[in-house]
This record gives sequence, C-alpha cells and structure tokens, in this order.
Amino acid sequence: MDSSQTRQKNICLSIAEPSLDGALVVARQAQGRADVIEIRLDLLEQPAVQPFVDAIQTPLLFTNRAQWEGGNWQGPEEERVALLVEAIERGAAYVDIELMAPEQSRSQILSAAVATKTRVIVSWHNFDETPDDETLADIFNRQRQSGADIGKMVTMAHDYSDSLRVLALQLLAAQEQFPLAAFCMGQAGKISRAATLELGGVLTYGAADRQSCTAPGQLSVDELRTIQGLVR
Repeated sequence: MDSSQTRQKNICLSIAEPSLDGALVVARQAQGRADVIEIRLDLLEQPAVQPFVDAIQTPLLFTNRAQWEGGNWQGPEEERVALLVEAIERGAAYVDIELMAPEQSRSQILSAAVATKTRVIVSWHNFDETPDDETLADIFNRQRQSGADIGKMVTMAHDYSDSLRVLALQLLAAQEQFPLAAFCMGQAGKISRAATLELGGVLTYGAADRQSCTAPGQLSVDELRTIQGLVR
C-alpha cells in the first residue's frame, strides 16, 4: 500500500441515514468536511453502491456490517459480500470486512481487491468491553496476517485505562509498519477517537451531527476537525 495514503490523519464521516436520498444528501454536504465518507450499506433501506460512486468525489468507504458484529445486515452472507465486491469493482477507495467473517467472505473480498486501488479494512469490534492486552495483541496479529491493507480495532471503554490500552496498539502498528485504526466507544472512549490520529492512527470515525451517531460516544466530524486544528 502507498504509505502516503495510509499515514494520513483521515477523518471519516459515517452515514447513518436509512433512505438512499437522505444518505446522498448527507454525503454531498460532507464533501470538504470529511477526508473519507463511509456508506453503511447495512443501514440503508435499499442498499446501493452506484449512486454514491456517481455523486461523490470524496474517497468512499463501503461497509455492510453483519448483525453479529453490531450491524443491521440480516440477509444472506453471499448478498452481503456481493455488495462489497461491487463497491470494489466500481472503484471504492476502501471496503470493510470483519475479522470474524467467514474465511470465504474475507478471501473473496481480498481477492477482488487485488490489482485495484481499493484498500481492504479488516475490522474487529467489541461492544461490551476492552479485553486484556494479550487478547488485543492476538487480534492485532490476526488482522496483520489476514492480508488486510488496514486493521480496525474498536472496543467499549469503561474507564480511561481501557482507552490507553487500545491506543497503545499504535506502538505495535508502528513496529510492524501496519496501518491501524484503533480507538474506543463509550463516554470513556471519546478522547481516544481524537487522540488516535495524533498517535499514528490512520482513520477515526465521526458523525454528521450528534443526532446521527453510528456508535456510542462518537463525536461529530466538525468536533473532530476542531480538535485536530487545536493540536496542530
């Protein structure tokens, strides 16, 4: 992967609008505010790829999160993966596939992305807690060995120490030269969403506003941009 692309401090707007037209409106308005725009296909009433590719110039990340990993997709796995493959074929900048997805699903996504400009994010989420350091390191190594271009690790923080341990994964990422997005959800994890970019993280995720968050403790894109400006 092009290191200049992956080492940027990217703020990604995650869109939670259920209607296609509404999501397109939010995406258009976000151009210039966000570095990347995430289209949550699983949250759309009628999932579609092409309308966003046609209308949006900002790099697009397509995610189709399965229900078993906190998402809303309840259909067949084959259809879920097919939408992500379509995103790759239509030139998406990024697609996200879960570390815990069936091996066949991950292999299909990784194979489809070969010789394209699409970068594959292999993600892992824990909505209940932040595991111990050994478990976190094991997840990191599994992501690194999966063939991913970028790893994403997100846990629920119950106190500041959880955020510190997740942010410390950036030390491993730097040592292994593996692009990583790592931060925490929840009130105690809010600071990690901004801090990760200053500690080597390649992506953090924000909402269009406080009313349209896609995860607990998520800040808005404008709040993240303000914090980013303060530390420069």
